Amino acid sequence: MDIISLVGFLALVIVGIALVLFLIKLVWSLVPAAVVALLVYLMTSSFWWAGVAFLAVVLITLVYKLLAK
Repeated sequence: MDIISLVGFLALVIVGIALVLFLIKLVWSLVPAAVVALLVYLMTSSFWWAGVAFLAVVLITLVYKLLAK
């Protein structure tokens, strides 16, 4: 096994782990919006209003995270 292959393998593993952690963080941040959308759907039986609620919560969360820094 040569050193270049080992370094390339380690680099790909690090990038893969970073990508997985980013995706987990992204999905975890969308959970509150999904819960609100589910509640709105259950109350209204409308995918339209559930989608609007989902987008509203995502936008509020995004603005909050941008302004909190």
